[in-house]
Amino acid sequence: MITDFKGKTAVLTGAGSGFGLECARIGAKLGMNLVLVDVQQDALDAARQEMEAAGAQALAFKLDVSSADQMEAMGQAVFKRFGAPHLVFNNAGVGSGGLIWENSLKDWEWVMGVNVMGVVHGVRIFTPMMLEAAKKDPSWKGHIVNTASMAGLLNPPNMGVYNVSKHAVVSLSETLYQDLSLVTDQVGASVLCPFFVATGIGMSHRNRPAELGAEKATKSQKIQQAMAGKAVDSGKVSAANVAQLVFDAVASNQFYIYSHPKAIKSVQTRMEDVLLARNPTDPFADKPEIGQQLRAALRAD
Repeated sequence: MITDFKGKTAVLTGAGSGFGLECARIGAKLGMNLVLVDVQQDALDAARQEMEAAGAQALAFKLDVSSADQMEAMGQAVFKRFGAPHLVFNNAGVGSGGLIWENSLKDWEWVMGVNVMGVVHGVRIFTPMMLEAAKKDPSWKGHIVNTASMAGLLNPPNMGVYNVSKHAVVSLSETLYQDLSLVTDQVGASVLCPFFVATGIGMSHRNRPAELGAEKATKSQKIQQAMAGKAVDSGKVSAANVAQLVFDAVASNQFYIYSHPKAIKSVQTRMEDVLLARNPTDPFADKPEIGQQLRAALRAD
């Protein structure tokens, strides 16, 4: 756990908006050195200027987290400038929905590349650096936070490719926690599982690489975008609220970070389905009108 953040270094992917930007703002207030990573140049520039104006030392990297080469070059630059980072926030993510058989190969490559391999690269590049720093200094502390989603603990319909990617991040993070505990008491791990929070992820298609093609959305994908957008816009929890939860979790060595603790009831239902080997419970059992709307929209000619 890290209780004193002053002078320590944080690497944040997806730092141009949402949770990454809000965590950078908290890090700047706490006197941290900030490594800002984002794929969108204008958002990254604005974030860097804001953090430097707040007095933080900031390194900015425009890169695609799914690229091993780009992430490795960034990792080397970070180590050269600041040494091993104390906090790594593998946060960059993109959203894509629709009926699972309608997701194209390009959809899968894009979402899995960013949401899963982006986290994989952050973990494999920075964990060895952090362990080496811990070995050299018994007082050194580090922490890795990976952004998953409640969709990593549930399987809401019409969001298949996103669900798969976020389940992978939860699995990776739980394993990371267990693996770290085998070799050190100085480096911790957490997984962030937010529910509907306005972060800009609903507009992530704007940063889809050209080589992965901008395909025409299917009917189910358009329906999912509209429903998710409505849910996010009506959310009461802000990205700034969630960023504070992240820092609180790092300071207290808390593994699971939830933006909406009440949503755990749905996770319990899913776990009971698994334990009892019963068929998956209707996710709209508590709000049947939403399920009816979705079925009607999908079945309409």
